[in-house]
Amino acid sequence: MTQTTAAVRATGLTKRYGSADARVVALAGVDVEFHRGEFTAIMGPSGSGKSTLMHCVAGLDQADEGTVWIGDTELTGLRDDALTSLRRDRVGFVFQAFNLLPTLTALENITLPFDLAGREPDREALDKVVATLHLRNRLHHRPSQLSGGQQQRVACARALVTRPEVVFADEPTGALDSAASAELLGFLRRSVDDLGRTVAMVTHEPSAAAYADRVLFLKDGHLVGEIHSPTADSVLERMKSFERAVV
Repeated sequence: MTQTTAAVRATGLTKRYGSADARVVALAGVDVEFHRGEFTAIMGPSGSGKSTLMHCVAGLDQADEGTVWIGDTELTGLRDDALTSLRRDRVGFVFQAFNLLPTLTALENITLPFDLAGREPDREALDKVVATLHLRNRLHHRPSQLSGGQQQRVACARALVTRPEVVFADEPTGALDSAASAELLGFLRRSVDDLGRTVAMVTHEPSAAAYADRVLFLKDGHLVGEIHSPTADSVLERMKSFERAVV
């Protein structure tokens, strides 16, 4: 795999918490790539290091060892202001908590990254994202006037509108019912297929992982396997194999 095909890549990622007998190794020298124009799901047992991996490759946390690149930019050693600019302009985030500002309308929440950067939004990109996420008739509603699924779609639109190199989604369906989850996952799938985005998603749900092109599995801080063209059944069987290995 050449560098130009990877939206994000990392080598030797190691992350530890605590010290002495209380030390926990969350990541143990992980090498990983997230390919451009691809939807990747990250799965593993509780405590496997999947959220830690996402936070480190997204620039939200710093690994103790190893290097991370987003495109051709190495995150290691970036100053705080440069890292903040990179996260704002080149990375999108969708989390289980919607993280919408309650005093702003849906439209104002979507365009918040542009306001923070002091520039006007790209109207073509904004219109396309709003249409893709079916939000046009909700743009002037505040979060309290939206359902959970609609709020998560607004958060997704905010993540996509800057045309980021990669969108990181950490348990994005965790606070949604099954219908809203399926709707959101369909939108993430279409953001890859129709908008050309790169999506990396942490999830514990095999049905959610089945929307991805590829599923990566972590266990005890190690990358232990992957599945291409996953189904819910194939993902569930792989997860069960981890449970059997522990027994």
